[in-house]
Amino acid sequence: MNKPTGRDSQWPGERLGLPESGPRSVGRPGRRIAALAIDFAIAAVLSAAFFSYSGLASTLIFAGTQVLFITLVAGGIGHLLVGLRVVPLAGGWIGWWRPIVRTALICAVIPPLIWDADQRGLHDKIAGTVLVRV
Repeated sequence: MNKPTGRDSQWPGERLGLPESGPRSVGRPGRRIAALAIDFAIAAVLSAAFFSYSGLASTLIFAGTQVLFITLVAGGIGHLLVGLRVVPLAGGWIGWWRPIVRTALICAVIPPLIWDADQRGLHDKIAGTVLVRV
């Protein structure tokens, strides 16, 4: 059986062998945005509490928590709260380099705004990951 291309796939993730809905389906934009907002809010609160709110401190806190939590539990705090996980396309443990690359690109802002037919941001494509529902 041939895998569908972006134009003839019926749902995001079909080309990747992921289900249309339910567990292991591609995380949709609403959950993704909510997770990101939660993670940024946590970083801002910690920055305000310990650094009299600094944009640089917020960004570093965000990056540090993303790398740590994605490496250890397959998702940032926001991901975990909204029922998403970051998984490598190849399967297995995500390792250290994928969360570092993915987070650096998110902090660069532009890559998460560029999506493919499977609703994977450029940061996920480069890191070889996909954000899926639990």
